Amino acid sequence: MSENKTLREKDTEISLETAEKWIQKWKEPKNELEAKNKVRAFLIPKINLEMVLAQGIDAARAYIGINDEGVQTLMIVGTKYNPKTLIYEDMLPKGSDSKDSEDGEDVKTAAVPPGIYDFSLPCPPQGDPSSPLN
Repeated sequence: MSENKTLREKDTEISLETAEKWIQKWKEPKNELEAKNKVRAFLIPKINLEMVLAQGIDAARAYIGINDEGVQTLMIVGTKYNPKTLIYEDMLPKGSDSKDSEDGEDVKTAAVPPGIYDFSLPCPPQGDPSSPLN
């Protein structure tokens, strides 16, 4: 069994292109064994949560992907609720980062611009062995 790793203490923003690539790799397991070995949980760095919360979001969404090292990862994006569509829309660094919210607040005026955040650590092995959820 692998040892737990310490979370990175730095900005963990990734590009939209990288996130799309990682999600596609996660969606298409190469074989049945790979499909059965999906992770059960993720340890999320505090900075990821702080950066998303600082965007002035209404909610957050998490996407699952496989990074360039072949490790399953969780990517976090902020969302804004659109009362016209009744959908929480992803606040992405390209395309939607200049949208105005319904309440007139420009997403660009948030303390932190929209981003996609990564570097969560998968469980197993990054789990709490005493947790009934593990």
